[in-house]
Amino acid sequence: MSDLQATIHNERTKLTATWLNGLAIALLAIGGFAPFVSFISSAQPAVSIGVLGFVGLVCLFMSASLHLVARKVLGRLKP
Repeated sequence: MSDLQATIHNERTKLTATWLNGLAIALLAIGGFAPFVSFISSAQPAVSIGVLGFVGLVCLFMSASLHLVARKVLGRLKP
């Protein structure tokens, strides 16, 4: 593989990993933090703290999983 092809491959790999990591951050922010902020600022919350805790943990787990996938994608970089 030529240097140019390796560089193109690496840049595409980094772009994919960045996209996955951005998705992980968005999932954590929207699914994890936003419901808790809404719960704290609401006089009469629509759901219980238990449901929010469960949703928050699921989103945290999914976010961490996406981040680990992004790290695995970076493992495909060529020297």
